[in-house]
Amino acid sequence: MTQVRKILKDCGIRPSKRLGQSFLEDRNIIHKITRLSDVCGEDIVVEIGAGLGIMTELLAAKARKVVAIDVDPRMIDILRERLNGLSNVEIIERDILSYDFLSALGDGATAKLKVVGNVPYNISSQILFHLIDFRQIISSIVLLLQKEVVDRITASPGTKDYGIPSVIVSMYSVATREMNVPASCFYPPPRVESSLLKMVMRQRPVLDLEDEYFFSRIVKTAFARRRKTLLNNLRSAGFLCSSEKKLNLFLKELGIDGNRRGETLSAEEFGRLSNALFRAK
Repeated sequence: MTQVRKILKDCGIRPSKRLGQSFLEDRNIIHKITRLSDVCGEDIVVEIGAGLGIMTELLAAKARKVVAIDVDPRMIDILRERLNGLSNVEIIERDILSYDFLSALGDGATAKLKVVGNVPYNISSQILFHLIDFRQIISSIVLLLQKEVVDRITASPGTKDYGIPSVIVSMYSVATREMNVPASCFYPPPRVESSLLKMVMRQRPVLDLEDEYFFSRIVKTAFARRRKTLLNNLRSAGFLCSSEKKLNLFLKELGIDGNRRGETLSAEEFGRLSNALFRAK
């Protein structure tokens, strides 16, 4: 019996389907994730979905402080009991989507956070964008995600998986797939395969943006109807008074062919388009 199953059995707990709980129980993978997170010395780590605290213990042995977050009160009770002797672990019961990562740094802190986690796959995209909102205080992110989500995040322009997450994540970070993790490494095994994603946040975005919200809006507009051209999607959204002639001239000045589809534009091209349209408002 693995450590995960023993702890759950001893506590009389069944994993929650509603919360999408699948506990990573392969010790080799857990150690690999800990190593890939590059935690050391004075690091402050936020662990999303701390669960039974198995990875938390490993992170706490390397970091100055670990903030272990879980939404399940049953897990919080286990964490408090199992990690009682670790003075550098703070345990918080919270929905990660409402968590203010600034609170992990404390007053006057100048360092940046490292984020590690095995996140619920049903809200992985929301978690990802929530983390990006705090990118100024995060140096790196290591997350276990559904393989298909990582396929999209790490996709290159012009491929079928390239989309909104690919563009936005690449604008603010360098994202890599570190390894694939089979379902058999979890208890209970999920119905999908998993991948480990690592994001190293850029000091500055690929291109300095006039307005980050407007950039996101342009990216979403370009992918609103994937089979339509960039020109048609921009016109449908009402940019430049929906004038095809104005938009064509505008895109030509930027060196972007309006007949291209959104899925062919790089993050830098989206940034240039966004800045120019923002200034033209």
